[in-house]
Amino acid sequence: MSSKETESPEGSIDPRYSSPGARAADWSGARERVERAELFWLSTVRPDGRPHVTPLIAVWYEGALHFSTGVEERKAHNLAANPEVVLTTGTNTWAEGYDVVVEGTAVRVREPGRLRALARAWEEKYGPVWHFEVHEDGGFRALHGMAEVYAVAPRTAFGFGKGETFSQTRWRFPAG
Repeated sequence: MSSKETESPEGSIDPRYSSPGARAADWSGARERVERAELFWLSTVRPDGRPHVTPLIAVWYEGALHFSTGVEERKAHNLAANPEVVLTTGTNTWAEGYDVVVEGTAVRVREPGRLRALARAWEEKYGPVWHFEVHEDGGFRALHGMAEVYAVAPRTAFGFGKGETFSQTRWRFPAG
């Protein structure tokens, strides 16, 4: 476990978007939700400034969310121009569940040892259909060709509690 894993930033509640008496959630609970989540929505910015959102799978490893993209996909082109991203996961309901939003900079992962660990993490979480071969040049070979892997360490995260008590918690992470 890295030092970033052990850090638990204090959350602050935003009363404008929270029920009276709502309390800030702990990051550890939000992180567990992120670890268990199967689907995320990745928001990137196209080179011309227009937004781009796409669903994908991701794994939490050593204090960061990790995702992959084919080298010719729209999100890979967007990341080459602007690495700032948002990853969102949660429930598709307005009055129950919990949503988590992670903001940060997508950093390409190239180190073969880390890529091998991530390949194992993907397969453990999603099964053999998500088996990746690691290439020593810093990429995954997947069913449909080469893929780049990115890590997003949270800079800011938001948690949105829904149901009897609505809440919006913000966590700010130390630069690292």
